[in-house]
Amino acid sequence: NEALKNLKELGVEYQSINFGAFMFEVARNDNIVKDRDQMRTLDRAVQKRLQQRAAQAIAKISGNVLIDTHASVKTPKGYLAGLPEWVLREIMPDIIVLVETDDDQILMRRLTDETRSRDKEGARSIAEHQQFNRSIAAAYAMMTGCTIKMNTNADFLLDHSTAELVEVLR
Repeated sequence: NEALKNLKELGVEYQSINFGAFMFEVARNDNIVKDRDQMRTLDRAVQKRLQQRAAQAIAKISGNVLIDTHASVKTPKGYLAGLPEWVLREIMPDIIVLVETDDDQILMRRLTDETRSRDKEGARSIAEHQQFNRSIAAAYAMMTGCTIKMNTNADFLLDHSTAELVEVLR
């Protein structure tokens, strides 16, 4: 990732962790799912257990850690916090960077992404999800005392987004 490379050049090292990948590895090893897109349809109790196990593993990592995750996941039964209280208690973030972009750009990216099996939803549903993510990020800040930084990942402006991220993590 470009931001991590830029940080390393500045003498600041981060280990990048994908929270969903941690959860997926646990679920796959337990023969619960075969692909990552099945994760969002799992029973809530199973999802909670996977989140907690991933958080416990991540909390043991020493040094600066950058956790890549979703603020929330849209499930068949509603939104599920990506970092519920038991996860936040384990990892206690210093800062949350909420990366988002225009609803229409997200829609177009999803429509052209052949690597994933996504639910069909329009720009209005995506906008609702982004608003929920902002609300849940505020709740995360209230629970942990961390700060929230908004970062826009717009098409053709990746360099600007990366520079902004580097500045926050310095």
